[in-house]
Amino acid sequence: MLIDLVQLRTFVAVAEEQHLTRAAERLHISQSAASAHVRTVEEVLGTQLFVRTNRSLELTRAGQLLLEKAKALLNEAVLFASFAREIHGKTEGHLIVGAGSESASSRIGEIVGVLRQRHPLISVDLYARPSSGARQGLKTGELDVGLLLGRPLDPGFCYYEIARIAFRVAGPVAWQAQIERAGWAELAGMPWISPADAAMAYSPVLERVFGERGLELNTVARFDNATLGRAMLQAGVGLMLMREEHVSHGLQDGTLAVSPLVHCELQLLIAHRESRRNDPLIQAFMDSASQVWPRMQALQPHATH
Repeated sequence: MLIDLVQLRTFVAVAEEQHLTRAAERLHISQSAASAHVRTVEEVLGTQLFVRTNRSLELTRAGQLLLEKAKALLNEAVLFASFAREIHGKTEGHLIVGAGSESASSRIGEIVGVLRQRHPLISVDLYARPSSGARQGLKTGELDVGLLLGRPLDPGFCYYEIARIAFRVAGPVAWQAQIERAGWAELAGMPWISPADAAMAYSPVLERVFGERGLELNTVARFDNATLGRAMLQAGVGLMLMREEHVSHGLQDGTLAVSPLVHCELQLLIAHRESRRNDPLIQAFMDSASQVWPRMQALQPHATH
């Protein structure tokens, strides 16, 4: 019996999530199917890949050594299929793209539209993913391309800046007087709606703005989707870091108040794995993106500390 690519992808997802159910949800398969895939890989290899600790699954030493090999094989399989199609003189295939829910900012619909006009044999699946989810999906090979907010941090990725998105700190209009006169400490001490995941693009911005001043936010609620955060703000739960476009609408509607202290920007990026730089499918997507964003520029990943 041989290990197929579906089973190998499941092994990688379980290793990344350290949880069978979450991995199954990410791959859109049942938990029983995910369990069977992992069991088959272990049986074929004749080695135990995971050990259960409390509620998580941790890789054995053998599993750790095999994980990077598995990722490399999955990536090579994608390249193999893509170049096989190119041999026949046509770019065709399937792209899986992860993008945030703020589609107007990224103009992802327009990019896919241009791609389909130029390459009618390329189909696209577009999934809503927060920036942290897009990075993770690129690492595991579940996504071919990701659109995300933040800094270009991963050395294994190619990054392209397409825009800069401005952010402000906003809160309920009922708190307007307090928000507008608050100093840094008073602002941090007010109720906050904060990102649920430290890997979300909003988190490092708040850490830079407040953490570097020795301040900790008084978080009373958390969100993993900015739309949910705005819903809580509108209900009077607390302050949050918000895109300036939404702040402008709220000011016009008379529903928001804005702090004069915080003005910041985040880079809006397109990313793909560096190993797929010459993949015809990736090149077709990036060429289409450059038509929508003519000032798109390639970036070098920043060193992390």
